[in-house]
Amino acid sequence: MKTKIAIVGAGPSGLLLGQLLHKAGIDNIIIERQTPEYILGRIRAGVLEQGTADLLREAGVSERMEKEGLIHDGFELAIGGRLEHIDLKELTGGKTVVVYGQTEVTRDLMNARKACGAQTIYQADNVAIHDMKSAAPYITYEKDGVEKRIDCDYIAGCDGYHGVSRKSIPADVLTEYERVYPFGWLGVLADTPPVHDELIYAQHERGFALCSMRSATRTRYYVQVPITEKVEDWSDERFWDELRQRIPAEQAAKLVTGPSIEKSIAPLRSFVVEPMQYGNLFLLGDAAHIVPPTGAKGLNLAASDVNTMYRILCKVYQEGRTDLLEKYSEICLRRIWKAERFSWWLTSMMHDFPENDAFTKRMQQTELEYFVSSIAGRTTIAENYVGLPYEAVE
Repeated sequence: MKTKIAIVGAGPSGLLLGQLLHKAGIDNIIIERQTPEYILGRIRAGVLEQGTADLLREAGVSERMEKEGLIHDGFELAIGGRLEHIDLKELTGGKTVVVYGQTEVTRDLMNARKACGAQTIYQADNVAIHDMKSAAPYITYEKDGVEKRIDCDYIAGCDGYHGVSRKSIPADVLTEYERVYPFGWLGVLADTPPVHDELIYAQHERGFALCSMRSATRTRYYVQVPITEKVEDWSDERFWDELRQRIPAEQAAKLVTGPSIEKSIAPLRSFVVEPMQYGNLFLLGDAAHIVPPTGAKGLNLAASDVNTMYRILCKVYQEGRTDLLEKYSEICLRRIWKAERFSWWLTSMMHDFPENDAFTKRMQQTELEYFVSSIAGRTTIAENYVGLPYEAVE
């Protein structure tokens, strides 16, 4: 097989890149080792920056998001038992976020790809990337026990942190930056109405909590737990009791509980690899960077990588601008590091760190109090939360 762009990974970033390229008339094939059902079974983020929502509109896959997505003009920080409203729209000159689950985004993209007839190869085993530094890179894989080959111009590695793409680059070429946090998020998905009409990020001496939602009838709640905790030790009742203790009393009294549909503990880490390009292989999304989920940046950063890669490839094929390929990594990394900083800062402010002494805890509390008491501080939080602007590709 031959194509212009071979995309490794059929998660949201691979599918979004594939859809945008297809609409621009640039041939692409997606290769994925899992089944579509497995990919749709992953419970992930639910807050879309305006840039991500606009990119989905540009890809022609926004119809269901427009109907079912919840536009949020702000969110709440719970500090010292009270709510502090961060008015995103007011503080950013009209920007908002859309609450719409990553699972739904992925489903919409899968359906759009199926409808347009673009090729996706699922359950591809032993995927390997070859000759990345040459003008003729190719991918080999096995399907139903038969080895197959895809020749292409460029390869987009959208296969996540554990995928083959980053591992295909010689280790001595890459520099890795990592911070592993000493706690995780215990998350529960439930078919209950949200406790509040906006998200609540709660700082509490017992640990962080987040009240989020997927829709008006489905909620996602999290509590910070030590990384040593086991999910089987947490009954639904224990989870709800803990959540009530960490959110303000008024919201705790309104909390509607119910049986959990899904319950899991996610570790938290910050991770960036530089550069995000090796020859004609380009890394996108979790293959190149991970953020702790506190700032809702994971899927959104993947979308901004897609935006940069897509704009560059359009200029390559429409204008012959192959010089822009070398700029991919630096353009992406400028935005990534700013999002990493915000996610690291918000995580540091909102969570209880077991190693922090009394002085550090007071500094943490005072810094957050200062930020919410100042228009400049609130604006900084808001403009980072809605997402910094995409850099133009020129």
